[in-house]
Amino acid sequence: MERILSVLEMRNADSYTINTLGIPSEILVERAGQALAEEIIKKFLGGRVLFCVGKGNNGNDGKVASRILSQKHGFSVALFDVEKPDFSLFDNKFDIIVDCVFGTGLNKEVTGDYKKIINLINESNAKIVACDIPSGLNGDNGLSMGACVKADLTVAIQEYKTGYFLNDGPDYCGEIIKKDIGISIWGDYFVNRLQNADVSTLFYVRNKNVNKGNFGKTAIVGGSKNFPGSVLISSLGLSALKMGTGYVTLVVPNCIYNAVAGKVPECIINVFNDNGNSIVFDKIALDSLLKYDYIAFGMGATVSDDVYSCIKYLLSNYKGKLLLDADALNSLAKYGVDVLLAKSCNVVLTPHIAEFARLLGVDKSVVMQNPINLAKEFAEKYGVTLVLKSATTVITDGNTVYLNTTGNSSLAKGGSGDLLSGITAGLLARNNNVTFTCACASYLMGLASEIATKNGNEYTVTATDVINALPQAINSL
Repeated sequence: MERILSVLEMRNADSYTINTLGIPSEILVERAGQALAEEIIKKFLGGRVLFCVGKGNNGNDGKVASRILSQKHGFSVALFDVEKPDFSLFDNKFDIIVDCVFGTGLNKEVTGDYKKIINLINESNAKIVACDIPSGLNGDNGLSMGACVKADLTVAIQEYKTGYFLNDGPDYCGEIIKKDIGISIWGDYFVNRLQNADVSTLFYVRNKNVNKGNFGKTAIVGGSKNFPGSVLISSLGLSALKMGTGYVTLVVPNCIYNAVAGKVPECIINVFNDNGNSIVFDKIALDSLLKYDYIAFGMGATVSDDVYSCIKYLLSNYKGKLLLDADALNSLAKYGVDVLLAKSCNVVLTPHIAEFARLLGVDKSVVMQNPINLAKEFAEKYGVTLVLKSATTVITDGNTVYLNTTGNSSLAKGGSGDLLSGITAGLLARNNNVTFTCACASYLMGLASEIATKNGNEYTVTATDVINALPQAINSL
């Protein structure tokens, strides 16, 4: 795993290294400047370089790097002091601009000359390298603070920061390279990012003397006359079975049985009573689900009091692992989320930003400002694992936090959320570490989307393409 720090955590580590371990800040600045210069030299053969430096340590890092590059054959270096701006420098053509204006400590909107400078950097047509973080980017939530440098390369000093990966962070940071300068990091409070080796632990060598009962039973419940495909996508291409679960039952309202029957021949099909469009509360059908190791509920089920009643019944009577997605989440938001406080099962919620905002009763901009802490607080309050889906997904049980950064914009289309439910279902049916497994599911789907994109592009890849890439994704771990 890789750790990712908040701005405060990084500041505390920096202070500990200086004040407790006794490493002077001047030494750390020298190391940071050297690290920045090293990456510029590796990345570029030479050229005209403009360093835009501010008054803080970020600016001092840039001054050290500019001194080193000025002594390096092939580089011509100029210095732009943002506190005494000489805007005529931007009339010259530079091959590289190094952004050392603001660091991660920026805590207010960018205005005035600072905003003008950032805009000039972005309009320069030069390759842009950011020292530690693109100036104007919030180091915690990845939102632009009025204006933000759009870097081609960000040289992360010592550690990754959460703002690199959340919201607009990936689009502003470009390629990110982390450089160790000897700041001491301790404790287990940071956010984690999974790597291939972590996810591969879920795909151990299987014994020969096994049967389907050894690998868990999964039920996927949802669909309606208007949305029959959403429950199918969870099984289409056998995504749950491809994750290694023993068998999958597809549970749909009776009105779409004929549309679903035979589409996924490897799956069993059961039916709920319905009102001609969607499921109604059906105790007999619900009781038949209680034997399953894992239930995914809500995809395309519609928002209704009946759906909410089904949720309440499962929360009270089911003993396994229950994932609530899509219309299950929207029914909770409409009829009352506090029902989650009384439950007999492990619960996973998989909202996207707007769905999570509805659960909280706030505007989605509030979630974007503070996604990690809001997700942690919600998960801790309700005793659930929360999978907050976005370009970077936050997975937390209120204590442990994972960020998943695999994937690309091909997943920004209908069916991706349902597909994640299917992948998660297949993994959780045979694994008991719920939060870690949910993070692995998100990782795998993102990895499969990257593989699928290599065979197409981010415009044309569909959820079905991602399903078809799952075997290659698993083999690449």
